[in-house]
Amino acid sequence: MDLNTITAVSHPQTRSDLPVWTPGDAWLAGGTWLFSEPQVHLTRLIDLTDLKWPALTITPGHLSIAATCTISQLDAFTSPPDWLAAPLIGQCCRAFLASFKIWKTATVGGNLCMSLPAGPMISLTAALDGVCTIWKAGGGEQRIPVTDFVTGNQRNRLSPGDLLRQIDIPIAALKRRSAFRQISLAPVGRSAALLIGSFDATGALKLTVTASTVRPIQMSFPGPIDAGTLRTAISEEIPDDLYHTDIHGKPLWRKHMTLRLAEEVRAELLGAISP
Repeated sequence: MDLNTITAVSHPQTRSDLPVWTPGDAWLAGGTWLFSEPQVHLTRLIDLTDLKWPALTITPGHLSIAATCTISQLDAFTSPPDWLAAPLIGQCCRAFLASFKIWKTATVGGNLCMSLPAGPMISLTAALDGVCTIWKAGGGEQRIPVTDFVTGNQRNRLSPGDLLRQIDIPIAALKRRSAFRQISLAPVGRSAALLIGSFDATGALKLTVTASTVRPIQMSFPGPIDAGTLRTAISEEIPDDLYHTDIHGKPLWRKHMTLRLAEEVRAELLGAISP
């Protein structure tokens, strides 16, 4: 869609080139949402592509995902063999309600910043203990766990002019054994519930609930638990008003599917059923 209120497009190449943020500005990365509907309040786009951030960087402690990394770049990533949780990358990429054209343009950072409950990059990075690095509008940086970054349906911790720079995934999280469950009302519909569990070498169990809730909910247990304990924990941690409602699923059904999928995740991780 043409954005006919735009009067300027800025192309910064370094952080020092970023213009002073003013009302009417918008960051432009993939632009798949930005150009999907009228944006009559906008007058300037700040194009991030010339910053040329490396899409994916492996350090001794982290996998760093640039906010401008596209879904296709992430999906094409070849991980080391000891990253047992690496299949989650492809599983979450395929949880998108998107065509291959969108995959080549949409970005990981854009998915987080849209902060929709069904955002699968939120699911992936939250489940793997991702931490956001934010360039603050007034200077400096802020680091926020993904589980705290998204605060509700299309709400997050960004202030006007803040820019999501990258998401860092600990290598230790990528080495955990994991289980993935997702359900939609339609065969290729938006996720109504997406749960990821992981089991590390110390025996700790972690469950991350997304899509069915308005923000990511993460629960940790020091060791294996039974079905009743898990069900009680979910009921206590997720009050009914945290379940999302829209045409893709009503809260009561989302709650039911959350409890069902959580038990499947628990059983798979404890070896009771096959993946």
